[in-house]
Amino acid sequence: MRIGLQVPSFTFPGGPEQIGPAFGRIAREADQAGLHSLWVMDHFFQITMVGPPEDPMLEAYSTLAYAAALTERITLGTMVTGVTYRHPGILVKTVTTLDVLSGGRAWLGIGAAWNEEESKGLGVAFPPTAERFERLEETLRIAHQMWKGDESPFQGEYYQLERPLNSPQSVRRPHPPILIGGGGEKKTLRFVAKYADACNLFDGDELPRKVDVLREHCEREGRDYTEIEKTALTFTQEPSVDAAVDTVGRLAERGIDQVIFSQGAGQDLAGILGEALAQTEKIVPAGR
Repeated sequence: MRIGLQVPSFTFPGGPEQIGPAFGRIAREADQAGLHSLWVMDHFFQITMVGPPEDPMLEAYSTLAYAAALTERITLGTMVTGVTYRHPGILVKTVTTLDVLSGGRAWLGIGAAWNEEESKGLGVAFPPTAERFERLEETLRIAHQMWKGDESPFQGEYYQLERPLNSPQSVRRPHPPILIGGGGEKKTLRFVAKYADACNLFDGDELPRKVDVLREHCEREGRDYTEIEKTALTFTQEPSVDAAVDTVGRLAERGIDQVIFSQGAGQDLAGILGEALAQTEKIVPAGR
């Protein structure tokens, strides 16, 4: 079983000048604790589930690049990039750059986007839901093509790339793992089965059904279900080692391979999760 940490809030004491040192300490502690992954949200305004939009929010890939320079082993990704935020060719170059500079530790976390408020606020196009999913599928196709080194033109309905050159290529081969976030049963989980290496689902009552739906999509796509890493995002009100161990055990029984704990405001989870990891490794084999 793997354990990851998401940092969704940058509202640290001391103002903007303290954000870098505070986040850097969290990244180093998560790395030294042996956690498998470190995630930040790809949002430009803070989201309402965490705080008001005026709260500090950092651009995701700059933040991950900073974390890469401060860490050695932990993998790094967005939970998750909205497909409308960046042109696909530029997104693949960005993730490849993170992968190269981190020594092969990048993820491509991606989804269909949902935050209309920040899109309108910053003048980013926010097409209807159906189009966003069509753009997501084209972006996934472009990512696979570029990471294969195929420079032939890509002609999609929404994106046209005359020469999708990607040099240097990623250190991680055949490509950085692709994680698709969301539990949509008709499209999102079908895209996971067809294009992704991992999915991210919310820890909740619907989780077992989502896992079953993914298994069904894999059967239809001819995909080995066991190849896909099932991750779950979870939240804790009163963090403790025992609570974290219980959460990991419960989600392992539900078929989850990696539990990603989202750090709430005022919480400091890296050390707690490191201790929980040491205990869960005695119960649930690594890589479960």
